[in-house]
Amino acid sequence: MSGPGRGCLTAERRSVFFAVSFYFVVSMVMVLANKTVLNKTGDIPLFFLWMQVAVAVVLLKGFSMAGFFKASPVSFSVLREVWQLIAVNVVGLSFNTLCLKHVDAGFFQVARSLVLPLTVALSWLALGRRSSPAVVTACGVVAAGFLAGVNGEMDLQYSGVLFGLISSMTTAYHSVVIKRAMTHLAHIGTMDMVWLNNVFTLIFLLPVCLVSGELHHAYALFFALPDGERAADNDGSQLRVLFLGTLVTGFFGFAINVAGFLQIKVTSPITHMISSAARGVCQTAIAAVLFNETVSSGRLVGISLVILGSSMYAWVRNKESEAEAKTMPPV
Repeated sequence: MSGPGRGCLTAERRSVFFAVSFYFVVSMVMVLANKTVLNKTGDIPLFFLWMQVAVAVVLLKGFSMAGFFKASPVSFSVLREVWQLIAVNVVGLSFNTLCLKHVDAGFFQVARSLVLPLTVALSWLALGRRSSPAVVTACGVVAAGFLAGVNGEMDLQYSGVLFGLISSMTTAYHSVVIKRAMTHLAHIGTMDMVWLNNVFTLIFLLPVCLVSGELHHAYALFFALPDGERAADNDGSQLRVLFLGTLVTGFFGFAINVAGFLQIKVTSPITHMISSAARGVCQTAIAAVLFNETVSSGRLVGISLVILGSSMYAWVRNKESEAEAKTMPPV
């Protein structure tokens, strides 16, 4: 094959390769970098999250000033329109960060694997959307992977599993129930919504940090306490890790939204899911070396079942979507 047709095909393949590679690298670096900072900085996971969101807000403001989009003014009237999105985002991000702090990076995918079954269940309970037996079976395989991974861990902090479960529930709630409110927010553009989401999240994460007691620990890390006690990190290494980690993860946190959108746009859902599965395998292998994590047989079984069930779900939903498209009358 030669000529324009071959050139178009080559360009399309390059776009797919770039999108998949970009998402693969960005999402894996995000988890591993987060885990590195959480391991080094001790008792301020939520304050670290707040600093990441602050970097995202600065980047978005820069994009707005450069003319890429027009940022809406932050006001109470706007908050009343988006408060559900903000509340779910603050809760979800908080528990997601706490989950990663309390479980191994290689186990993180298993700890949050119930997002898929919970999303399907909420679609039925809240929206009345019944799933096919094949979809339910795929969700069952994912749930089995979660149970196998949890039961097979030798040194597991169950608080991390609980945080992962709550994070999964909020993610499922966000992707299903909040869709009912999106019709009222159609006048807000996508980038504007990202801007408002990050600004209000930045505001409401502060009281969460205050209630959790982390602001005291953060102050101890930056400054001497009244009794002369400074953080245990006298040489400043924790502070350097915190700042460097915030810059890296803040940038990659901003980039992962672009990467996920780009991959879904130029590839199929199956490719997206396979890429996520491959990332999970690589993440487990790298975490075993980087953080000296022990990969138990239970973890391997759990990850394998989660990947199998997720891939089954993507394949089944893709086939069902194709069948639905064929039955639709032409416009």
